Amino acid sequence: MISQATSSPVPNLFLPSPFQVTGVRRETSDTITLRLRPLDGEVFSFQPGQFNMLYLFGIGEVPISISGVHPRTHDLEHTVRAVGYVTRALARLRRGDVVGVRGPFGHGWPLEEVRGHSILILAGGIGLAPLRPALQYLLAHRPNYEQIVLLYGARTPADLLYQPELERWRGRLDLQVFVTVDRGDELWRGHIGVVTTLLPLVERFLDMRRAVVLMCGPEVMLRVAVRELEDRGVPAEQIFLSLERNMKCAVGFCGHCQFGPAFICRDGPVFPLPRVRSLLEIREL
Repeated sequence: MISQATSSPVPNLFLPSPFQVTGVRRETSDTITLRLRPLDGEVFSFQPGQFNMLYLFGIGEVPISISGVHPRTHDLEHTVRAVGYVTRALARLRRGDVVGVRGPFGHGWPLEEVRGHSILILAGGIGLAPLRPALQYLLAHRPNYEQIVLLYGARTPADLLYQPELERWRGRLDLQVFVTVDRGDELWRGHIGVVTTLLPLVERFLDMRRAVVLMCGPEVMLRVAVRELEDRGVPAEQIFLSLERNMKCAVGFCGHCQFGPAFICRDGPVFPLPRVRSLLEIREL
């Protein structure tokens, strides 16, 4: 269940709860979406932007953003890119398998606080996954917001996530969707270029001074997007970024995700720009 209320306390931060895999959907050649249901039948509530720790017995665990809920079954969804030992094992799961889940952890997108504003979502690559539940929430509470715009970029057309859902979003009259790829193919008829090259299309109809921006993607994309958004009049305090890197324990004990004075797992992963601006420019931090 997607909620903007504060989640109930986790009874044991280090004890995974068993979830059954109820579905596996392939998104791209190396990315799948797992559908998970708690075996104890409890309703799982979270804030868009939070993450869980997914655990496989004898293999390990990894932090994975919550990418939404299934529209019919309300099962939890996690989009996983197979890039490491644990994520490759997660990508091999099949319906009926059991995975451990710890969470939810972290601070999510401030969706209630920005009611009455236009919302501009910028996503790069798999960065669309932690933004997807935010968009689901915004559309479920559509009258509370002005314009809602999604800008999404991927390396190639084959790397685009949630393609059937993208088509449904494009068909809505209350949502503007712009998609771009770095490199097209023989069938691609859309925009070509990095995601920030879509901004001139948006500023023609969107009051950037009133827009609240939610962003997730490669840090080079975030750095460029921040500069271009501020050049177009978006106030820094209206820009929010999800910084998902190096998280390991989820509770700020191990120090792997320390980002200056902050711990991304505990203080983020969503941050307002003024809090992390100076650190974002330090590429080796």
